[in-house]
Amino acid sequence: MASRPKLPTLVAATLRWWAKLLFVAALALGFAGPAAAIAGLPPLPGLDHRPLHIVGLVVSVTGTAATLAAQLAMGTSWRIGVDPSERTELVTDGAFALARNPIFTAMAASTLGLTLMVPNAVALAALLVLVVALQLQVRAVEEPYLIATHGDDYRRYAARVGRFVPRIGRLRQTYNGADTLRDVS
Repeated sequence: MASRPKLPTLVAATLRWWAKLLFVAALALGFAGPAAAIAGLPPLPGLDHRPLHIVGLVVSVTGTAATLAAQLAMGTSWRIGVDPSERTELVTDGAFALARNPIFTAMAASTLGLTLMVPNAVALAALLVLVVALQLQVRAVEEPYLIATHGDDYRRYAARVGRFVPRIGRLRQTYNGADTLRDVS
């Protein structure tokens, strides 16, 4: 009889699956928001104002440019997804000195901008689903990989630099039988 996977392995695999699924859903909803607006879906009350649309445009364009800039700054360490057998360099300078995940921060900013430009329920759903997907991807996939790959270098970096924005989501090491990290900010 084949042995069953251990619960922690099963949970990690399930979280990775959900992160991927939610990323795809957020992308689909991101395209569907403007399409729904064109099709006549009404805007959310209180958000359909020209100044907010302009702010949304600026935030979305800035977020897209920041996403590309952060990807370029990663150089050869940039990849889509995590391959546990691959060892990439730990990037800690530039935007990565301010936040450990500036690409994801910029992606969320782009989606926020889209939501302000096309303030309907579908665009808002895209933003909310993306935020959940980013949290799952970072906490269940990226951080465990970086700890396993870079060990103490990543732990020190994570203790000084916030997860998505400066100073918020810094981590400290705890010892409760496993190599885990907990938020301190």
